[in-house]
This record gives sequence, C-alpha cells and structure tokens, in this order.
Amino acid sequence: MRADRLLSMLLLLQAHGRMTGRDLAQRLEVSERTVHRDMESLSASGVPVYAVRGAQGGWQLDENWRTQVPGLDEAELRGLMMAQPRVVGDARLASAAERALEKLMAALPASLREQAASIRERLYVDTGGWRPHLENLTMLPLVQDAVARDRKLTIVYCKPNGERSERTVDPLGVVAKGSAWYLVANTSAGLRTFRVSRIEQATPLAKPSKRPRDFNLARYWSETTKRLTESWSTFSVTLRLDARAARWMTTWHSAKLTEGPDEKGRVTLQLQFDAEEEAKFVVLGLGTRAEVVEPVALREYVFRQAVELSRGVEL
Repeated sequence: MRADRLLSMLLLLQAHGRMTGRDLAQRLEVSERTVHRDMESLSASGVPVYAVRGAQGGWQLDENWRTQVPGLDEAELRGLMMAQPRVVGDARLASAAERALEKLMAALPASLREQAASIRERLYVDTGGWRPHLENLTMLPLVQDAVARDRKLTIVYCKPNGERSERTVDPLGVVAKGSAWYLVANTSAGLRTFRVSRIEQATPLAKPSKRPRDFNLARYWSETTKRLTESWSTFSVTLRLDARAARWMTTWHSAKLTEGPDEKGRVTLQLQFDAEEEAKFVVLGLGTRAEVVEPVALREYVFRQAVELSRGVEL
C-alpha cells in the first residue's frame, strides 16, 4: 500500500539521513520516478522533506523533525520475536541484543507483550550445530565500532596458511554467515573480505575512512559469494547403488538419477563431490553396496584397494 511505502520512506530517511533516489527505489522495490512522486506528496502534506543537489545529494528530512513509529502488527511482531538474539551466536552480542529486546517488549501494550512472550517460549535457537566450530570473535566489537564510526582500522590478519600481515583498511561493513563474521573493507589492492576470527589485533584509528560512493554491502556480498561458489570445482562420480545406499547418498550429496532401478533394485546416480579424495573415502565406505561406473580411474582405485585389503585377510 502507498501509505505503508510513504511511512517506510520516512523511517529510512530518519535512520540513514540523506539517501539518493536510487537507494530508496532499491530498498522499496519501486522506480526512482515513484520515489520522486512520493516525496512531492510528502512535501505537499507538510512533511519537511527536501532534495539536496550535487554529487553528494539526495533526499533528506529536516534534522529536527521526527515521526512517531506506529505499533507493530501481528505479522511484524511474529517476525521480530522469531529473530531471537541467540541467532547472533556470540555470547556478548546476544546479551546486548537480549537487553534491547527486553526494552522493546516492556514498551509494548499488555496484549502484544503477552503474545510476544508466548511466541518466544515456542522457539529455541541452538547455534552450536551438530559439528560445532567455535569462532574467535574477540576483535568483533572493535571491528563493529570502526565500521559504525567510519574510522580506519589497522589489523593483524592471519591467513589459513599461517601467514600474517599488518594492513590499514577502510571498514565498509560486517557480514554474519552462520556462526562466522566477516569484515568487508577497502584496501590499497581494492575491496577485500576478512574473516573476523582470523584478525589477531585490531586498532581503530582517529582518521576517517573513505567509503566508495556507490558501495552497497548486500550487493557486494551477493556478487562475491556467487563468484566464489562458481569457482569451486567438483568431482563427478557415477555409482550403481542398492536402495539403502542410494537413499543415504541423495540425502547428503547432490545427485541425479540416470538409470534404474534394475532387477536387483539398484539405481545409477551421478553424484557431485567437493574433491576426488572425498569421493574415494565415501565410495570405499559403501563397500559392496556401491559399484563405480565412472570415472574409470576411481573404479580402478577401488579395485586396487579391495585387492590390498583381501591380501591382509586370513582365511
């Protein structure tokens, strides 16, 4: 509805200050022409919104003007309560988020407060996972502070191979993916992404950071992760499997049925593994429940392993 969009525009301008028509259009999923018309309507109704010309221009509210945030509807309340603070993983961040949520709940009307409490009782977030991997987030508060205040940051970073380097970067944003956090920053070599758990030291500087005018964190992350996943090589294997092994493999691996079932109930699947070594490990573990169709090199490897194993068996 247009009224909801107008309110969203006001809240975005209050939260971000000056915003370009393009940014508003992207956030609200409308055209820039629609944004311009809506701004004219707001101005005509007495809202002190105005356009700032020039390279750093955009739409802006009078800094002394504020609107009252309307009450949450049921859908918004459910969405907010389902995003429990434990989702952030890190204990300190979760604690701060929990305090903020408690303050919000205290400000809700009694009927919504009871509903919110009921929703929270029906959701539990376990951030550990089945194979927990602990992230060292000691440097995260310093990184977040530098991002929030637009201050340059000097970091000592340890690469996966153990190589350490010190560099001064312009922080642009932080991204949480699963239990891992990443710093996106501009460097002398261009935009780079740093895993926060690998930052051994972080020193915020008094010098302001430089932010590219058209930088969009969500777009950058989406494009970067897309390029990364496309660059990953996979190892393709075709196996003939019994029914039980086929069910297990389709649960844990990307699989395509190419033939079957035959008279013995065996099906032929084309499977994708991250690497050849993973394929060898899995296929050997399947034993007689799997027959390698392709590639030939893997079939010969499995045969050699079976021969070696039989030599060590006493009959």
